[in-house]
Amino acid sequence: MGKDKGGGNNIAVFARVRPSKKCSNNLSINYADHAISVHIPRDATAGMINNQKENWNFHFTRVLDQTTTQDMAFELIAQPIVDSVLEGYNGTIFAYGQTGSGKTFTITGGAERYADRGIIPRSISHVFSKVAERSDLNYEVRISYLEVYNEAGYDLLDPSHETKALEDLPKVSLMEDDDGKIHLKNLKEWPARSEEEALNLLFVGDTNRMISETPMNMASSRSHCVFTIAIDARRPDSDVVRRSKMHLVDLAGSERIKKTGIEGVALKEAKYINLSLHYLEQVIIALQEKSKFVPYRNSMMTSLLRDGLGGNCKTAMVATMSPEEPQLDESVSTCRFAQRVALISNRLELNEEVDPKLLIARLKAQVRELKEEIQILRGEGYERSVAALSTEERERCEQLVREYLSSTAEDAVLTPGELAKVQYCFQLLRKEAQNGGGGGGGGGG
Repeated sequence: MGKDKGGGNNIAVFARVRPSKKCSNNLSINYADHAISVHIPRDATAGMINNQKENWNFHFTRVLDQTTTQDMAFELIAQPIVDSVLEGYNGTIFAYGQTGSGKTFTITGGAERYADRGIIPRSISHVFSKVAERSDLNYEVRISYLEVYNEAGYDLLDPSHETKALEDLPKVSLMEDDDGKIHLKNLKEWPARSEEEALNLLFVGDTNRMISETPMNMASSRSHCVFTIAIDARRPDSDVVRRSKMHLVDLAGSERIKKTGIEGVALKEAKYINLSLHYLEQVIIALQEKSKFVPYRNSMMTSLLRDGLGGNCKTAMVATMSPEEPQLDESVSTCRFAQRVALISNRLELNEEVDPKLLIARLKAQVRELKEEIQILRGEGYERSVAALSTEERERCEQLVREYLSSTAEDAVLTPGELAKVQYCFQLLRKEAQNGGGGGGGGGG
């Protein structure tokens, strides 16, 4: 099924600091070492015996500061993974951080300016520009968009979003096959034949997302979302197909309920968000400690991220953080999570398999040719005359004659099968010779 690319492939971890006019002096960035240092003074109210750590140092694959454009972010974080997916490997990019720190802006982008497009729309553009360059391969691109809200999955591209309340929509459920692969019931993959069609699907899904106002964010995502680009690629003369998927994940932001003071529906949403992020952290810790049991099944999101975390996938994480003084403790929490993720090693396998439909068609053609050869060897078919040939058999003979006459190969052969077909082919060739090479057409019986 898959070809191993070899060796462990650690998850790339990027830090992105949100622009702010009130940056804390206790957060500093070392661009040479791609590191972030945070100083949190000890809380004097904690008493004389206080073991609280004051200084934190975190290293990343790359630190993106407030001057990093969306285009630069895509080139550094996503483009290598998109190129890998086009070659037949799986890819995952997910953003993690507190609410309001810039996760959705990084993954999806801003709506006001074209330059603010995020990783998803830029990945779509990159995929279709590369597909257009590869005339040697036939590509098929499909799109799906999943939302996990209060631990229930919904298809963001389901047309009934316009007429039904969220609780009335069919829920997406997880199913696991004998090979341990996860399949999603009630999540449709939509074909996208162009960049425009794929971007329209993204727009529809974003319109249906659950967002609301919170004390930390005027338009806070209240759900986890997974935008998936599935790509099938094969050569025109081959029945071997490469099937790869790229998951682009916008995790809902963690928030401290005590600090934000939210209540009602927002409180319920925050509890589900924090619980699912807690389960995600349990998975990360188990993988970091190389535990024999990894609790992927604890939540829908961790089940979906199974390949991206410790599986067959090239993965990158974006840790987003706010540089303001009141948010430093959350930034430290995000950085600590990112350091654990950086220790996880994935394996990369080329997802190559034989397409059953193409294989069946090729085998049927071989069976037909073998049957015709057996008829010749047994001397069968003498009882049939040329006049008894069906329209389909005549058209097949005409096609064989055309291919034979147009071939430039010295060893070209014409093997129509039974004697009646051979006689019909000779009639076509005689007519061709009489017409002076005007093309193999239909002959008489």
